[in-house]
Amino acid sequence: MCGMNTKQYNIVVDKFADSVYRFILSNIKDEFLAQDIVQDSFEKLWLNHENIEFDKAKSFLFKTAYNRMIDNLRHIKVVNEAGKEFLLNTNIQYNQNEQMELSQILNLALLKLNETQRAVVLLRDYEGYTYEEISEITGLSESQVKVYIFRARQNLKNFLVSYKEIIR
Repeated sequence: MCGMNTKQYNIVVDKFADSVYRFILSNIKDEFLAQDIVQDSFEKLWLNHENIEFDKAKSFLFKTAYNRMIDNLRHIKVVNEAGKEFLLNTNIQYNQNEQMELSQILNLALLKLNETQRAVVLLRDYEGYTYEEISEITGLSESQVKVYIFRARQNLKNFLVSYKEIIR
């Protein structure tokens, strides 16, 4: 097994820093925490660069960032439970003349997913990972990944249909 050299590591940083950051930020909605997680993930990649093949670096990086994010979500309450329940159970308030932008609606829909569903659907639909790669990153089996993605998409669809009915 031949690990990465410094040049290859720098290529990985250039190619994947933004996508790892977007993935983490879309899950936790905290810019500073997302930056910390990305920084820690690249640090871990660097510390192990001699043992990680260049073509496996992206998967290692996303898996590390995902695991770090999950650890943070378990240990730090990003949103207290009462606030989370309020957000999830609040009807969308809108002005008939001002509809939310599609990205805002999708972000709200994504917030309604549990953390696993949100992570797998973002990895698949936003980052373009295969089921096998998502399985490696999350530690779920491929069949579990498929089920989580299916359920997440169903939940997103149901939310969007409900939202469409609300604004009518």
